[in-house]
Formats: sequence, C-alpha cells, structure tokens
Amino acid sequence: MDVTPPLGLLAELTHRCPLHCPYCSNPLELVSRAAELSTSDWISVLSQARELGVLQVHMSGGEPLARPDLPSLVEHASSLGCYVNLVTSGLGLTEARLDDLVSRGLAHVQLSAQGATRERADLLAGAKAFDRKLAAAALVKESGLPLSLNVVLHRRNHDQLAAIIELAERMGADRLELANTQYYGWALRNREALMPTPAQLAAAEPVVRAAVSRLRGTMEIVYVVADYHEPYPKPCMYGWGARQLTVAPDGTVLPCPAASAISTLSLSNVRDTPLAEIWYSSSSFNAYRGEDWMAEPCRTCDRRGVDFGGCRCQAFLLTGDAAATDPVCSRSPQRSVVDLVLARPPESELVMRR
Repeated sequence: MDVTPPLGLLAELTHRCPLHCPYCSNPLELVSRAAELSTSDWISVLSQARELGVLQVHMSGGEPLARPDLPSLVEHASSLGCYVNLVTSGLGLTEARLDDLVSRGLAHVQLSAQGATRERADLLAGAKAFDRKLAAAALVKESGLPLSLNVVLHRRNHDQLAAIIELAERMGADRLELANTQYYGWALRNREALMPTPAQLAAAEPVVRAAVSRLRGTMEIVYVVADYHEPYPKPCMYGWGARQLTVAPDGTVLPCPAASAISTLSLSNVRDTPLAEIWYSSSSFNAYRGEDWMAEPCRTCDRRGVDFGGCRCQAFLLTGDAAATDPVCSRSPQRSVVDLVLARPPESELVMRR
C-alpha cells in the first residue's frame, strides 16, 4: 500500500506524573527518568518529525511540565512550523510558566479532569488536584489560547456526566473530550472496577446528545463510546501507522500510543534508527497497515475500511493474537471473550498508579 507522511506526533516526554489515576493507559512498567531522551535527542526527534511531514506536535507524558527543558522543546517545534499542543494535568502550570511557553510558540492546551467535584476528582487523581486544575484552566483562558478538556469516563464518574459538562462550561473549554476508558496499562489492571454498567451508558447518551445540541457553536463535544458494549469496535486511528506516531520517553517509536502492549511486536528506537526509516520501512509500522494482514471475517467484511478490524492492541490483549479480529466486534468468532468480561462481577477496589 502507498504510505503517506504522518500528520501528528505524540511526544511522550516523560512518564513522571504527580497524579496516580487508576485508568491510566501508560504501561505498568513506566520508563524511568534516567532512561528518558535528552534535550538534544528530543530536538533531533522534532526536526526529523517535521522533515517527515508532521504538522502537529502533542507534548505529553506523564506530565510534560516535569521536564525543565519543555520551553526549549516547544520553541524548537514551533520554529519548525508545527502546531504545538501541551497535554497536561495542569499541576505545575503557573502564570509565569504559561507566559513563557506562549512566547515560545505554544498554540493549545489540553487539560485533564477526573470528576466534577473536588472530592471525587481528588480521589480518582490520587492527589489534591481539582482546585489546581481550575486555576490552570483560568490561566489558559486568560492567555487567549484555546482550551480542551479531556475526561476519561468509567463506572466511578459516569454518574457525574452532566456535572462534568457544566464544569467544562465553567472552565471555558472550547472542546470537551468525553472518552470512555480504553483498557490498556493501569486501566486494564483495573478493568473490572472501571467498566461502566449498561444503565450508565444508556443514561449518558441523551445527556451528551442534549449538550451537543445546546452548546453547538460554543463548545465542541466529542464522545468516545465504550466499545466493549458496542456491536463494532472503534477505528484504529484511521488505520495502523496511517496518520500518527508516538515517541515514548526512552525513544521507542510506536504506531499507536498503546502498541507496547503487543509483546510480539519488534519496536524500533529513534536512538538507533532514523524516524523516516521507522515510519516507512520498520516491521512494526508495516505489520498491520492496509488490509493484506487481515484474516476472515475482516478480509471480506464491508466494514474493513471503516474500523480496520478494530484495535490491534486490544485484539492482542484479549486473544494473544494482534492480527485477530478485535473481539469487541459482534462478527468476531472470539466475541465470547468480551462477553465473559462483561459478565464478571465488578471489583470494589481500585489499584492506583504508582
């Protein structure tokens, strides 16, 4: 198949984070500070990404504000002509730091929220974070930058959905991402404690629909469904290795942010191999591009160009075979794997990310 240049780079600058969210999709074994790419390494990655065709750089983590060289990295990416987005918890974002980042070319901030009330949000974050997030949102709005609010939904906060939307309005968010939990990393470890009930999901749909209608033209709302409960799986980011790439804190280059979950995949590192070579020629990026890798029922399915067989990482985690039809799909011969997960009794305790 013809491979086109990537549009976006998710630069995971560090796995260090002041929060301990039990739904975190980062790996159980996080990259240590000592193993992180250096400033010069990241400068090289950003330059290579732009030469490759990348136009959007999302600086994330962990918490990217934990990197003292963040201003230099923002400035370099912006000087290359990239649109730079900061994906942050908001903790550590002061007026002075934000002013500095804006002066260096920061174009957008995506802030996370865990719940609609201080008590619930701080409980889920594992830290006293709610008030600091409100302060961070106010700083972003005062700076004139567009603000996105990302909220991961699960059994422990679905009941606050209407109040979460009101919180986004109070914060002045331009975009609200309501993303039902994707079960990788710590989220997979806590799956039985996080899985929303069918009643919660049914109640959410009219709330979201009404908010989308009411706030049209004021705030964009994106709702990511809980695909374990859906008849068809979520699309794999326009297809595996199609538009985005992720560079992990240690330089590992991923076709999608969760690809490290596929233990059978041989992943390349930007310390050893140029980014363009990884994008176009590596075995990991070419493993599930296009349709040639597909087996039945995907190979002849009329939805194969819509959902691309579903999530490769999810398929591997649920079946042990990354080339299998995503078991979330009602047409999958292994759909019973998901049905068994849904039939399990919920767990009461959450294991907080360390």
